[in-house]
Amino acid sequence: MGLDFSVIFEDNNLIALLQGLWVTVSMTFMALVLSAGLGLLIGLGRMSNKKWLSMLCSWYLAWFRGTPLLVQLMILYYGLAIGMQIDLSAATAGVLGLGMYSAAYVSEIVRGAIQSIDRGQMEAGRSLGMSHWQTMQKVILPQAVRRMLPPLCNEFIALTKNSSLLSVITVSEVMRAGNLIVSNNFRYFEIYIAIAILYFVVNYSISVGIGRLEKKLNVEGARA
Repeated sequence: MGLDFSVIFEDNNLIALLQGLWVTVSMTFMALVLSAGLGLLIGLGRMSNKKWLSMLCSWYLAWFRGTPLLVQLMILYYGLAIGMQIDLSAATAGVLGLGMYSAAYVSEIVRGAIQSIDRGQMEAGRSLGMSHWQTMQKVILPQAVRRMLPPLCNEFIALTKNSSLLSVITVSEVMRAGNLIVSNNFRYFEIYIAIAILYFVVNYSISVGIGRLEKKLNVEGARA
């Protein structure tokens, strides 16, 4: 049986893939918002002078970096429902799983970027009468954000690719849509190539967008 890419356009297959892609993009975006916010809090918590807070954040980091994302998703969707009668929807479990997993890596990006800023800047801010958090917000974080962007871009792209694991908890994202199509026509190569192209377009767009934002922030920082 030879290759026949026209199968992508038959029986509404392309529409099904694009609908799945929309689910992938929307759920990944929600997970990105969660991971960015949670990662910032964990990164700052790791640098806290309060030992209990720093230890708690370290445990969070160790757990989510030390266990596979697939296992975490299975625990959230199947484990909680069966073991603790906490019945999360597939979409909720997916967003929580992706967001909490990614937050562990984002927190280290945040912590590394903040610690790379010269300590004298914090001292200068405090000498001007600003509190620790005011100095962090107005002086440290704006500079750290520019240093976070390249590794954050890599993490966000990785998160988009990791979203393919949501198919195992019945989320109707692009990978699951592709699997359903393949189960009917057995055109593995053509369908999976189409899925790969869709992922490439999304991830390339993220890379280009963050690259432009990075240039803009660098230009504005140079003017300041």
